[in-house]
Amino acid sequence: MTTLGVEEEYLLVDPVSGLPVPAAERVRAEVSLRPGFDFNDVQPELLKAQLEVATPVCSSLDEIGGHLYRMRHELSAAAERVGCRMVACGTAPAGDGKPMEISEHPRYLAIAENARRLADVQLIHGMHVHVAVPDRETGVQIVNRIRPWLPALVALGANSPLWQGVDTGFASWRTIHYARWPVEGQPPVFIDLEEYERRVDALLGLGVMLDRGQVYWQVRLSERFPTIEIRCPDVQSRADDAVMLAGLVRALVVTALQQHGDKAPYATPDAELLRAACWLAARDGLDGDLFGPVGPAGTARRVDAGDLVREMLAHVAPVLDEFGDTTRVFALVERMIRQGTGADRQRAAFVAGGLPSVMDLLISDTSAR
Repeated sequence: MTTLGVEEEYLLVDPVSGLPVPAAERVRAEVSLRPGFDFNDVQPELLKAQLEVATPVCSSLDEIGGHLYRMRHELSAAAERVGCRMVACGTAPAGDGKPMEISEHPRYLAIAENARRLADVQLIHGMHVHVAVPDRETGVQIVNRIRPWLPALVALGANSPLWQGVDTGFASWRTIHYARWPVEGQPPVFIDLEEYERRVDALLGLGVMLDRGQVYWQVRLSERFPTIEIRCPDVQSRADDAVMLAGLVRALVVTALQQHGDKAPYATPDAELLRAACWLAARDGLDGDLFGPVGPAGTARRVDAGDLVREMLAHVAPVLDEFGDTTRVFALVERMIRQGTGADRQRAAFVAGGLPSVMDLLISDTSAR
């Protein structure tokens, strides 16, 4: 059974105004008093209003779900005890335009020095799925094969329509916001591991990033674990949507592994087409058309978003069957196609009752079982 793990980033907010609250260390200290939690189980993020958690290495979606439900429940309760609330959303819905405090960690302080004003407005939160691969050389080929599916994953994972109290018109404003960093977005196609390492080393040599952890491609080789890391989804308001995305991503990686072993051909969309496709996915989510992985003669192929997602499900169905994940993943994907993404739900709450309704939705969803 191919193992996987999930990292999630959360935001701490004022329960009345919805503004970010720099209370990460207090929440970490509070949750460390709970049985089974350690201070180091919950990590600070770049800004003091943010937290990050990671599941252990897991073999099943039941394990992933169990860890995410437990961590969200305990952290939400700890946040409430220190006078704030924890929400899982791709961007901070409310803001007053003031810079946020940087976490007092040497790496984060160095990033802030290097990135300047960009760092203290980095109120964005993602979901990262790690899937085990045999080795880094194979991993590079899996990165190549997953590239064409990135727009569909961006659309499914869209959960950040609001920024500074207004509707941005994008389903995933986090995707657009994140693109301002020097090494972000869709990776190029790599011939082999040697080329991957050479190009990353060249970027390091420019001084635009401090270390390999700042290679913010939407799919990359992990530098800490023997995994492929898929980083394009926004953090999900509902834990079961996160579980669905984790299952789908694992199935994509294992399908790519099998096809690599069979030396099956794969689509290699031009960089500009793939970037445009991800931009469109970030704007519209599942509401409209997306670009398919490949069309006649390698051209872009415009497809209804729901149909493209169903194509992706068909692509990975044998692997989902192998892991026993088919019923759960198919049902949750169909629910999202019918009811909308997290972005659609936030936007509906915003229309119905403004920011207070959005915050109520996010607070409730984040800790729901």
